[in-house]
Amino acid sequence: MATPVTEQAVRHDSDPAYAARIEHVSKSFGRPGARQQVLDDITLDVAPGEFVCLLGASGCGKSTLLNLVAGLDEPTAGAIATPGGRPALMFQEHALFPWLTAGRNVELALRMRGVPRAERRERAEELLELVRLKGAHGKRVHELSGGMRQRVAMARALAQDSQLLLMDEPFAALDAITRDVLHEELTRIWAETGVSVLFVTHNVREAVRLAQRVVLLSSRPGRVAHQWTVDFPQPRRIEDAAVADLSVEITEQLREEIRRHGQH
Repeated sequence: MATPVTEQAVRHDSDPAYAARIEHVSKSFGRPGARQQVLDDITLDVAPGEFVCLLGASGCGKSTLLNLVAGLDEPTAGAIATPGGRPALMFQEHALFPWLTAGRNVELALRMRGVPRAERRERAEELLELVRLKGAHGKRVHELSGGMRQRVAMARALAQDSQLLLMDEPFAALDAITRDVLHEELTRIWAETGVSVLFVTHNVREAVRLAQRVVLLSSRPGRVAHQWTVDFPQPRRIEDAAVADLSVEITEQLREEIRRHGQH
């Protein structure tokens, strides 16, 4: 069963513990007199340990919002707080350094955190084992499949030891079977680590399969149009009837937002 929720229902004003707080955030690009508003008055909290998917049509500002939360850009208006420190960010492309091995890519993130050299290899191997790449420490990037590269990228993100993991369509370029496997792996890792996840996608079924809450952004400028709590249990399958039923409902809302945008 999934229930639409209002913005007020998902805020945590009575509980100061949150992984991310986005308050009345707007973002515009361009020079004065010719500015394009991409985001308009976004208010959203991510609770500790919560898995939230941002969903919307291409160009609605999903990635822009993620970049703002990551601290890669500043909002034009509003405020963003991530009290657990700087979030970890995982991109659509793995962005691994090809001259380093899988393990060295993970160790680099540990080095940036100040983890002593003597501890880095052991910790990197633990993280690679967490993402089901035990024994891959010495493999070069060109020796890894697309799915394996994304697993290394996930291990590197987890090496940052952040309480909040930001994921910008990390599985979009993968084939359906590999993506299905990585959905399972991400769900398992999220459950094992307790990390909060803010996941951007334009794939409705992916959002419903993964998230505890799905947030639909309207088309330009991006606003919070609808939210759904997804309260049927994990693990879920992409073909589950409950996933399919809610996906149909959300898809209709997404189409309505696209039609509304097309009328302007």
